Amino acid sequence: MRKFIKKILGFASDESFMHAIENVEVIVSKVLSLFMVIVIFVAIADLGTFIVKEVFTVPYGKISTTLFKVFGLFLNILIALEILENITAYLKRHVFQVELVIITSLIAVARKIIILDLEKVKGLDIIGLGTAVLALSISYLIIRSSNGKDRH
Repeated sequence: MRKFIKKILGFASDESFMHAIENVEVIVSKVLSLFMVIVIFVAIADLGTFIVKEVFTVPYGKISTTLFKVFGLFLNILIALEILENITAYLKRHVFQVELVIITSLIAVARKIIILDLEKVKGLDIIGLGTAVLALSISYLIIRSSNGKDRH
């Protein structure tokens, strides 16, 4: 009984507790990585079926709207790859790389702009997207320049 109590009290120490939390973080990150790989393969299959069904059957001269959908699906896959890279970078270094998160956000906003139907969007929405791009770009420049200073 004393050994059991010592074991429980040993687990309650800060060092043991933090080690257990780190193990949980690693397991969760690995599971998320596997799920993201599944999502990427499903997105690629979705893109392939969309291309076969839509691009090759669209009448001549009507491809432009279909292309925007294809570009959106491509960018979805790129965003998923960036998220996977964020997760694997976390597994390697146990820190979140803010630069990768900002790049992923920029790709997501760019995707939104590319697939935007300008006939259905209000001017305020476009201004908001432009502001988001500007803020993310400035954030990226700040992070990039501060990382550059650390390397020298």
